[in-house]
Amino acid sequence: MLQLDPGNAAEYLAARGFPLRGAITPLGGGVSNTVLLAETTHGRLVVKQALERLRVAEEWLSDPARTLREAAALLDVAGVLPPGAVPAIAFLDEANYVYAMEAAPPGAQDWKTLLLAGEIDPAVAAQIGQLLAQQIAGTRSAGPWQERYGDQRVFDELRLDPYYRFTAARHPDLAPYFTQAIARCQEQATSLVHGDWSPKNMLIAGGRPMLIDYEVVHYGDAAFDAAFCLNHLLLKSFHRPQWRNQYAAAAAAFWRAASAEVSAEGVKLHLGCLLLARIDGKSPAEYLHDETKPILRGLARDILVAPPRDVLDLWSR
Repeated sequence: MLQLDPGNAAEYLAARGFPLRGAITPLGGGVSNTVLLAETTHGRLVVKQALERLRVAEEWLSDPARTLREAAALLDVAGVLPPGAVPAIAFLDEANYVYAMEAAPPGAQDWKTLLLAGEIDPAVAAQIGQLLAQQIAGTRSAGPWQERYGDQRVFDELRLDPYYRFTAARHPDLAPYFTQAIARCQEQATSLVHGDWSPKNMLIAGGRPMLIDYEVVHYGDAAFDAAFCLNHLLLKSFHRPQWRNQYAAAAAAFWRAASAEVSAEGVKLHLGCLLLARIDGKSPAEYLHDETKPILRGLARDILVAPPRDVLDLWSR
């Protein structure tokens, strides 16, 4: 299998009918992918290839065929979301687990970068909550969606095992809550789940979001996505306490838009588990300070043992 990198990408793209007219720029790709931005004669493309061994200290393996499923999901969800909400697919290379998609407009920034810089717009958060609600409502029919995406193996490899089981082993007294959350993902499967509804996977241009990275997509518990996003806003409230009220306003706007389609009880359970997992799981949030971690551990425990009456009560706690 070809391992794509900036050195061989030009030849690779030309062979597939997309010769370069500009530079190739490595993008983040997170811990699990190689991602390149290419200026081609057919426009700006983002080329993505899944890694079999992820870039983390602990050994973490996952089937690179998840790339093919991600591309299929982008094609499918485009039919239930507004135009431009997800990128169009340019080509798919099944043999090398590579696909290319249209790039976001020039100047687009991921929502994580904006949030950490203090650009915290509740209107953007509301749109992201609305997109989540539309995805849930549009894929709630169990038939074709469950048939195509019912296999949760990659989600288990990249989320449940490194986030939930690994963290539960470090906090055995809380293990029953993690067991319950894992069970929900199967027993409360009601719609398509992105699995990484994170600010880093939302590109903002002109005040409008584009969703990317359906790498762990599956048919499962919609509460997971809502909790995943709220958890990021909660973490940033501790990382940048000077903007805590603004993060709270963004969380409220997101939750108001999404809550009609999501189980609040499920969100609370997943939120407590995810908060602790981003401290003590295999993929800890990179920006947390050591002095903050004991406070967050206590809050995560509090969410699980004594859940708040309302999801948004967490900010007042």
